[in-house]
Amino acid sequence: MHLDSLKLSDTLPTKVGFDLGSGLKLVVEPHAPGVFRVRVGKAESVAGDILPGTRAKVHADYLLARPEAVSEMQVEPLENTTTGWRLTQGEVSIELTSRPFSLTLNRQGNKVLTLSDAGIQYVDTAWYLGFDLEAQEKIFGLGESEGDLDRRNEVIVSDEPTHRALPLAWSTSGWGIYVNSLKRVEHDLGVDSSSVYQLSVEDETLDLFLFAGEPAEILNQYTQLTGRAGQPVLWSMGVWLEQAAGQTATQTAETIADFRKRKIAVDGVLMLTPAAWSYQDSKLTPDWDALRFPDAKQVLDLFAKRSIHLCLHTLPAVLVGSSLFEELEDRGWLLIKESGEANVFQGNAVTRGEPFALLDLTHKDVYNAWAERHRHLAEEGVGATACDVQFDIPDDVTARGGESGAALRALYPALARRALFEAAAGHKVPPEGVVFSNDLFPASQRLLWQQAPRVANDWSGLQHTLRTALSVGASGVPVQFHSIGNALAPLDNMTPELYLRWLGMAVLSGNFCFQGNEGLTPTSLDEQTQTIVQGWLQLRYRLIPYVLGAIEDAARTGLPVQRSMAMSFPSDAQAHRWDTQYLLGPAVLVAPAMQPGREIQVYLPKGEAWWDLNTGWRYEGGITLTMDCGLDTLPVFGREGHMLCLGPTAQHTGEFNSARILDEVWMFGMPIHNPVVMRNKIRVMQMQGSSYIKGLEGLRILPSEGLEVKRRGAEVRISRAR
Repeated sequence: MHLDSLKLSDTLPTKVGFDLGSGLKLVVEPHAPGVFRVRVGKAESVAGDILPGTRAKVHADYLLARPEAVSEMQVEPLENTTTGWRLTQGEVSIELTSRPFSLTLNRQGNKVLTLSDAGIQYVDTAWYLGFDLEAQEKIFGLGESEGDLDRRNEVIVSDEPTHRALPLAWSTSGWGIYVNSLKRVEHDLGVDSSSVYQLSVEDETLDLFLFAGEPAEILNQYTQLTGRAGQPVLWSMGVWLEQAAGQTATQTAETIADFRKRKIAVDGVLMLTPAAWSYQDSKLTPDWDALRFPDAKQVLDLFAKRSIHLCLHTLPAVLVGSSLFEELEDRGWLLIKESGEANVFQGNAVTRGEPFALLDLTHKDVYNAWAERHRHLAEEGVGATACDVQFDIPDDVTARGGESGAALRALYPALARRALFEAAAGHKVPPEGVVFSNDLFPASQRLLWQQAPRVANDWSGLQHTLRTALSVGASGVPVQFHSIGNALAPLDNMTPELYLRWLGMAVLSGNFCFQGNEGLTPTSLDEQTQTIVQGWLQLRYRLIPYVLGAIEDAARTGLPVQRSMAMSFPSDAQAHRWDTQYLLGPAVLVAPAMQPGREIQVYLPKGEAWWDLNTGWRYEGGITLTMDCGLDTLPVFGREGHMLCLGPTAQHTGEFNSARILDEVWMFGMPIHNPVVMRNKIRVMQMQGSSYIKGLEGLRILPSEGLEVKRRGAEVRISRAR
């Protein structure tokens, strides 16, 4: 079937419908400012009416946090045609024509996205459509990339675990696309036809969201539409350590004591696999691993006395051969094959290599039982959980709700991770918690703390981990948690220089962990290197109020902590080429070292001024600098008009004074923007050439050159020096 004719049937400010013949309908909604929702399918499926309690309602809630349209549009016929219409909301419009069918997305009177000549077709069980691409147009988002952030000339399949896919694509040309489906979606970004972005969607209904705007506006609207992350707890913002292979809990506690003795900061420990507990009865009561945790309370107390929080591995799995397996299989609490038997997965590190079945988390009772058990563990002192369940679930495996294939592969990891976050957050307002996982799935942006991939211990590994952070950030995920090296890879190329450059990047990120194995811990390095490590860690803890503020900002704007140049400066084509630079939050530009040597080049985006944090010098944007950087420094610049609020130095977050979380303020030129800082109560107002700031009581203020500070009670005035 090929879309061709259109007949206007419904005209409302919030919805316009077109009859396509053969019982099909096209519906367009002005979903939000700069966002149109376009649905094509059977009339009843695009009506938008979903019965409460149905699986369709569950799926819709999983995909969309805000399903209702919140904008309005005007509908008018296109000039010089009797079969065309323009749907306008503000500066954005969609133009539709019939015979041949066409669709164009416009912004500020300019075309930003046009349906290709092939139009929209439904063949067998899938929808096919494409959008024209300019020769030099770049496409960002769509999940994790270890290479170029521009995804042009790739094919990405939504439910292939190896593709590490996420559903949002956008371009600096001013458009974004989100396919709202749990089913398989294939993105051909110019491979089959170099000038067309082709989509195939294996779903009965084609459901597209088209965005028009700057990348920041697109991320904002996309995350409002699909949901945003909760908050991490304060302690999780401190430094982490991944337990060394073969180490007991007591030995890990001794390692922590040695860290503290050598002034190496640490707050959390990621314990290694296998799972810390299994399940032995139908109530899913955790049974602690007796070999590793003979007295679980004693182990948790041992770390708690040192203000250390543990992250423990878990899995919604039941071991094959156990009496619980047979009981839950009979009860229908496990994912099943077409034969009705529970599907058996090969063992992995979490299950000690023993085969297992997965709990059917689509079953409400199973989901609630699993979440409740982990809530009890959190109350007993478990700081966080780690859970990877993005298995390649076979197409013939079915859940209680009827999900299978691509839908089940997308839904299952989301349910597992959401249940664990709810367990950790409990009844906190706003919800706070951390769940470690490297799973990627639709709605990943609702859950914080994406774990970095395992990479090589060389310069390419450093580039790999940074590029994945910037690519998932461009796809809507707020934080990637970096690891300093990889305990599972050879250490031959991990030099002190590489180690410190890696650490410098990670300090200026969402967060990171050290590896516990010999050769990768800071305490296994020479004294001179350890001294530099201590300096970087002091900066990390001073940055925590700013970085946590950037995470809180992500919950309001959808923008990640590490922001690529293309996302932050879409109109500066030169900046896009510097794809291993990034903004840390809105105020700090970072150029990490990606190769050996003291010389590091940095590009300062045009149209703005930048202040060197190391020297205090001011530079106009649009220039490239070559800087001489020792292992204790990197090119880091403050963005003019912003402020950087720093906390005190500390060995762990338990030393923070909650009543005085800030210590010092750095200013980059005349303050214009409210600073990004946790629990922000600092406000900036401009009047008659000066800035008046409230909320800086008791803080040391370092103004830029040429500015002076005057305090007037609770207010600070920043003005030009006379």
